[in-house]
Amino acid sequence: MFKKLLIANRGEIAVRIIRACRDLGISPVAIYSDADQDALHVKLADEAVPIGGVSSAESYLRIDKLMDAASQTHAEALHPGYGFLAESEQLAQACADSGICFVGPSPQAMAAMGKKVSSRAAAQEAGVPVVPGTPSPVRNVEEALEAARNLGFPLFVKADAGGGGKGMRVARNAEELRASLASAAQEAEAAFGDPAVYLERQLERPRHIEVQILGDRHGNLLHLGERECSVQRRHQKIVEECPSALHNEALRERLGQAALAIARNAGYYNAGTVEFLVESKNPDSFYFLEVNTRLQVEHPVTELVTNIDIVCEQIRIAAGEKLSWRQEDVRLRGAAIECRIYAEDPANNFLPAPGTVTELAEPAGPGIRNDSALYRGYEIPVHYDPLVSKLIAYGNDRDEAIRRMLRALGEYRVGGIPTSVSFLRRLISHPEFRSGNLHTGFLVDHHLFEEEGEEHAYIPLAGAAVEHLLTGKKPPEVRTQRNDNRWKQTARPDFYWRKW
Repeated sequence: MFKKLLIANRGEIAVRIIRACRDLGISPVAIYSDADQDALHVKLADEAVPIGGVSSAESYLRIDKLMDAASQTHAEALHPGYGFLAESEQLAQACADSGICFVGPSPQAMAAMGKKVSSRAAAQEAGVPVVPGTPSPVRNVEEALEAARNLGFPLFVKADAGGGGKGMRVARNAEELRASLASAAQEAEAAFGDPAVYLERQLERPRHIEVQILGDRHGNLLHLGERECSVQRRHQKIVEECPSALHNEALRERLGQAALAIARNAGYYNAGTVEFLVESKNPDSFYFLEVNTRLQVEHPVTELVTNIDIVCEQIRIAAGEKLSWRQEDVRLRGAAIECRIYAEDPANNFLPAPGTVTELAEPAGPGIRNDSALYRGYEIPVHYDPLVSKLIAYGNDRDEAIRRMLRALGEYRVGGIPTSVSFLRRLISHPEFRSGNLHTGFLVDHHLFEEEGEEHAYIPLAGAAVEHLLTGKKPPEVRTQRNDNRWKQTARPDFYWRKW
């Protein structure tokens, strides 16, 4: 086992990996940009190396800086987390060239599976159906328009690299396609250092279901069941659960075997996720979507249901150990749901809302897990993804997990910044969510965005009236936000909700 491991990431996932290192007796090393010097992962690590810059391009996307940090601290292994360079075969190869063990698949498997276009080809070779799309990234507008004539609208424009909904746009006609190509490529390059995009047909109200896989360097490969990730905003998952609300054992087996076939074809090892779209009207029909050659944000729900620590397994596999489990040992017991908590303003079109955490009360109790990067006094930087924590609830069945999640969301208090907590509370309590009737257009179809804005519009007024009646004081100006290039004072909507 390694003595020292460098974590090439930040935020809550860096904290999660630090804790796995502690469990394995490994000394964790953190890196941090100029904007992250006070971050929780920096405080928790044994060593922390500054890599300079504030933007991702200046810091966490710089392979040379990561390699320098690993060399400087004599780290034997590097864990990429997710996002940034987690699916970069260049980083994996740089680790191999430097004699540092990369906690992930081989550069060759990552090159084959980490890019969506090549992974689609691998799935077809394994006999797994794929969503119709272009066989390679599109090079210009003319090529995209020609492909669109064959595929038909609506289409997704998707980044070939990375994930998390970044570099992804919907085009319903030729005009939208022209605009989407440029914006998707720009976002993909900023997030993953790769502007390549391809086209894929948009299916009607599919369910998004993925399969967690684990493989060691000795040829052993298994899957850990499926996760439902259908509830999405701007093509980014915000609620995930294990197992799927479909409760379909036959489909689980078919998806699991399809995922393993694709992985075997690529000689895959370490952790990965094979993602599928399942037709809502015909749950027996599914299509391969992509492979994520890394740890997933939603891995905790699988950990709670299988009782397998996926991050520790990743590190053990990287150290050359055999899998601790066999396929017949994997059992899904109970149900788990994860809500992603973002520093975003639901009343202002969910725009990122960085700021200082002035108050923090995190939920606890039976069946509750909170993977968080927050602490009181922490100033959330503006430069990165606004995900600040992941709240996970476990129960003996889905209904109990939902009840526990609602309790936990009701207990969650974050002062000084708006968060998505109140929005998630309404989402989880929605009758259609509780019944399990999910698809990727769920939030739009049930008008949850519009309701959020209407609900918040009245909270500041009601709260201000109560405060004036009880104290006679003018309500405080809680925070500032930029709007149309001017600074204006606004009362934070959930301030009064919490206070009264």
